[in-house]
Parts: sequence; structure tokens; C-alpha cells
Amino acid sequence: MKSSPFTIVYEDNHLLVVNKKSGIPSQGDLTGDWAITDYAKEYLRDKYNKPGNIFCGLVHRLDRPVSGLMVLAKTSKALARMNEIFRSRQVQKTYLAISSRKPENQNGKLVHWLTKNPKTNISRAHAQEVKNSDRAELDYQLAAVIGDKSLIEIRPLTGRGHQIRVQLSAMGCPIWGDAKYGSKVQDSPGAICLHAYRISFEHPVQKMQVTFTAPPPFERPVWKLFQGVIG
Repeated sequence: MKSSPFTIVYEDNHLLVVNKKSGIPSQGDLTGDWAITDYAKEYLRDKYNKPGNIFCGLVHRLDRPVSGLMVLAKTSKALARMNEIFRSRQVQKTYLAISSRKPENQNGKLVHWLTKNPKTNISRAHAQEVKNSDRAELDYQLAAVIGDKSLIEIRPLTGRGHQIRVQLSAMGCPIWGDAKYGSKVQDSPGAICLHAYRISFEHPVQKMQVTFTAPPPFERPVWKLFQGVIG
């Protein structure tokens, strides 16, 4: 069995919620590297001693260098219902990011129109709507400042690709280690300081509100600085 790149946050007959390490893709890509679903299927096969194919549906994605909470579906029924929950935005997500720049305001809302270059896989934030752009919104709050590092709490209101990364960069606060979006500092290889910290939604089968949290990778020195703040 391959070494697991996640820890289990919650599991029942319908859902598997994990805390993904950075550097692992959410789904298969051209690298051929194992994705989070591959590792999850192996975990389920080993735990329940199941031969043959294992169902494990990808509900949503995290960028490869991002760590944190991911929700996976163990049945097709749960996957269909979770897809509808996400499509209708009946989910609340909170991210934590570290930047080497302090936001000018303690809190606020960012609204941009994003375009993506498919060749470079880099998004661009525009102040006004442009052709082939998607509206992106998020709320942010400065949580703590330690030395030259700022901890920012983010609540995305839309789910655009690279949204948090490009919008914080447009605000002048690129995420620590995110060279693709303007960071001049280095972090662990294949990792940036963006973490999916909390997620809340109605359970697709039990029909009760559930909330999950996952600690950032405090083994990385830059995150460890804020361990007392985050808890």
C-alpha cells in the first residue's frame, strides 16, 4: 500500500472527508501521478478488504499545491446529491492563507472578473467584466500578523479556478510560496500556504448540517508560526 497523502477527518457509509497534503493532485493529470481518489480507493480497498473496483467520487477539487479538506463520495447516490449541493452553492468554505504582505484593510470583499490562459494555466483578475470572464467574489479578514507574515481568513462566495490565489495577488497579497501568482518567497517544494480549513453543508443522506475542520500542516515552519492563533 502506498503511503497515504491524507488523514481521515470523517467517514460514514456515504462520505469520506480527508485532509489532503499539498503536492497531490485532486484528479489524474498528464503527469500520471496518483491522485487523491486513487489513494482513497486504495484506503477503502485495504480497510474493507474489497476486491475489484472501488467507487470513490470526486465532489470538488483543490489545486495541487493547496492542502486541506476534500469531500469524497463513497456511493453514486451521495455523489449526485453532493454535486447538487455544490452546484447550488449550499456549502460554506473557509480557507487560511499566509502572505508576506499585509492587506490595507482588516477585512473586505473582493470582486473580480477572471480569465484563464489555457496554455499557461494562469488566471488573470480584471476590475471590470471583460470578454469570456467569470465573476469571482470572496470575503476576507486579517486574522493575525507575525513579523513579515500575515494570516488571512478567506470565505469564497464563488468557486472559480485559482480564485483565491489570483484575487489575493490582485489585492497585493500573493500567497506565500505561490510563484505563479507573484510570490517572491519560497516554501516547501510543490506547496503554497493556502489551506482549506473548514467546510459546512447538509449531509446528502442524513439531511443534517455538518461542519468539518482540518489543521494546516504545522510541520512546515511558516505555518507553525501561527499554530497558537489557529489552534
